[in-house]
Amino acid sequence: MMPKRIKRYLTVWWMMSKNSFLAVFYVKIALSIFLTGKLLRFGFFLVFMFFLLKGSGGLAGYTLNQSIFFFLTFNLVDVASQFLFREVYRFRPHLVSGDFDLTLVKPLSPLFRSLLGGADVIDLITIPPLVLAVIYVGGLLGPSVLNAVYYLLLLVNGLALAAAFHIFVLGFGVITLEVDHLVFIYRDLVNLGKLPVDIYREPIKSVITYLIPVGLMVTLPAKALMGLVSPVGIITTLGISVLALFAANRFWQFALTKYTSASS
Repeated sequence: MMPKRIKRYLTVWWMMSKNSFLAVFYVKIALSIFLTGKLLRFGFFLVFMFFLLKGSGGLAGYTLNQSIFFFLTFNLVDVASQFLFREVYRFRPHLVSGDFDLTLVKPLSPLFRSLLGGADVIDLITIPPLVLAVIYVGGLLGPSVLNAVYYLLLLVNGLALAAAFHIFVLGFGVITLEVDHLVFIYRDLVNLGKLPVDIYREPIKSVITYLIPVGLMVTLPAKALMGLVSPVGIITTLGISVLALFAANRFWQFALTKYTSASS
């Protein structure tokens, strides 16, 4: 029963993502502008990091290659989450227009539809070269096989934390109709992880590591590849993600009880 349900949801996700891709491809000029902007922003920051760290010799005790790897890992988690959860950015119009009423009556999880209802083709285009860059720079650090496994595990864990953030945003959107502002706050907080959180002083470092687990999302995976995370730390991080997803799902269920139909 479970494999059939998973297959059904994967089929629905593919259909919705294909429709999302086609909608973007029909406006080729906008696609080109957004893609060029993403690549330029990424390139400029990478060049800035290179010249900044080339002169100073490192950042918070990390070498140039390690610092670049932190930045690449941040981008991989960030871009992958935007690719998967792009529908959250389009959630408010569904609420205001009343389309969410139709979502609730369909034989499909409203959370699935609201969270994964349409992947972003622009981020899909940027993921493959980003993965290649992560593999290349990561290889320069000489990780062990075990550390590479830890890195992949914590990357998935980072996406789970990102999913929890987005589910909380959806819940607040149902209750207050405020989605866009919360998404931008989330984006600003995550951008703190472009560089290792070790550069921040206490208590900021602890806040963005544990209370707002940006460090767990983007910094810890890179540290794991470098062999700087213990198995206990990895297990603790996985536990935090499970709790975050559980709390986010409960909040979503609570938000649905407060939903007032647009037609009522």
